[in-house]
Amino acid sequence: MTIELRDTARLPAAWTAKPDSLHGRVVLVVGAAGALGSASARAAAQAGAKVILLGRKVRPLEKLYDEIEVAQPGCAAIYPLDLAGASPKDYDDLAATIEREFGRLDGVVFAAAQFDGLQPMFDAKAEAWLKTLHVNLNAPFLILQACADLLLRASADDGEASVIFTIDDPTRVGKAFWGGYGTAKHALLGLVSTLHQEWESTRVRVHALLPAPMRSALRRMAYFGENTLELPTADGAAQAVVYLLADEGAAARGKILDLR
Repeated sequence: MTIELRDTARLPAAWTAKPDSLHGRVVLVVGAAGALGSASARAAAQAGAKVILLGRKVRPLEKLYDEIEVAQPGCAAIYPLDLAGASPKDYDDLAATIEREFGRLDGVVFAAAQFDGLQPMFDAKAEAWLKTLHVNLNAPFLILQACADLLLRASADDGEASVIFTIDDPTRVGKAFWGGYGTAKHALLGLVSTLHQEWESTRVRVHALLPAPMRSALRRMAYFGENTLELPTADGAAQAVVYLLADEGAAARGKILDLR
């Protein structure tokens, strides 16, 4: 079965994460310096997880690391990596480092996004098009290919592991001017569907997260006439991320958790 927008789940009403709901788990947050990534990392650490902060810019990662360390000492680690320029070996090195330093991996949150603004498709330079598809689509595949054994091994110990892909509304990003970003997000939904079917009999869950409009740099670029500051922060979506990482998220396995 192909995952479609009708295959949706909802966050249970008034659901909040328990302080120990992710105790002992190791979670990789890809795109940890962004709005959703940083909020998700903080929320996962508050729920007891050790979070690996992966991102391109070291200074924002260090700032986030310090914030988490003040509230949850020993719950964060930094892994700088530029997804746009990374090679398959870089992803293999990432998996090897996680195994050496943590011995397991219980969750991956894909919150990174490459978006250069709205423009006619053929106005995009070839390099920009390839970079957009790589960061939004190819990099998640390569990270999971490198980390698959870790995820499958961790989930055999206790509980289940979770992989969370952040998607966008296909009815919106399939319209004019969304270019490589919209194309990649459509393809990402296909990746979610395929991976869910292949891992359906394992203890690794695959989820898609469709956030509601929120305050972020991407939102500002796409809706430049909108006052983004009037939108909610990513904290609400981050609670949904913790839900999908936790045991309760099993109810949304292979579905789109729609927060709109």
